[in-house]
Amino acid sequence: MLTEERQSKILDELKSKKVIKVRELIEELGVSESTIRRDLQELEAEGWLVRIHGGAKQVFRLEPELTMKEKSSKSVHKKQEIVQFAASLVKEGDVVYIDAGTTTLELLPLIKDKGVSIVTNSVHHACVSTDLGMDTIIIGGSIRKNTTASVSQLGGEQLQRYFFDKAFMGANGVHPIYGLTTADPEEAMMKRTAIHQAQQVYFLVDDTKFDKLNFSQIESIDTGVILTNQLTEKQRSQYQGVATIKEVIK
Repeated sequence: MLTEERQSKILDELKSKKVIKVRELIEELGVSESTIRRDLQELEAEGWLVRIHGGAKQVFRLEPELTMKEKSSKSVHKKQEIVQFAASLVKEGDVVYIDAGTTTLELLPLIKDKGVSIVTNSVHHACVSTDLGMDTIIIGGSIRKNTTASVSQLGGEQLQRYFFDKAFMGANGVHPIYGLTTADPEEAMMKRTAIHQAQQVYFLVDDTKFDKLNFSQIESIDTGVILTNQLTEKQRSQYQGVATIKEVIK
């Protein structure tokens, strides 16, 4: 068994049990105690767990939320690479939900000539899509300063009355144990609602979002299709089902 595969199984155990024991891992994985202890040491160094006497326990660090302005200058090339492919998934006349976020914003100019209808909960996205001449519906609610996203219970109820061919979503963090996360519980609720109303769901997240955790869970990592620009070899075993753009295009 490869190191990456073995460590991925250790993280799976940690996800379900919260605390894992060295002896149990030895029996389950069929390797030596020294191998397990080395795996735990490496995973601890990477921030996945904390070793305790006889085993290890879960650990996490919450990432701070950046503003739209701060996010817009980060990983620009990576975002454009992702949205170039995402745009190819949009068909003529689709009804498309565009989530708040700097990556999803990059998608709008690429689909403006496809006769699509846009639904979004982002004030900024709604202004851009309207300026591009696209039919646009904005979901109502209170506006979050950091993301310009509209969030509220009423907004969630409004979303439940709409159905989408495709939803293109953002996330602040992607984690193999805790799933897709964002900083605000109400924004997470809006994302979940939009996901449930769409026939096809795509999360557009660049590689800097992986192995990161924010305050509120959106969904597990097996929700929809997660599209990213690249993954490390270890991440490939931890994030099974995640598609990198280069792999999909091949």
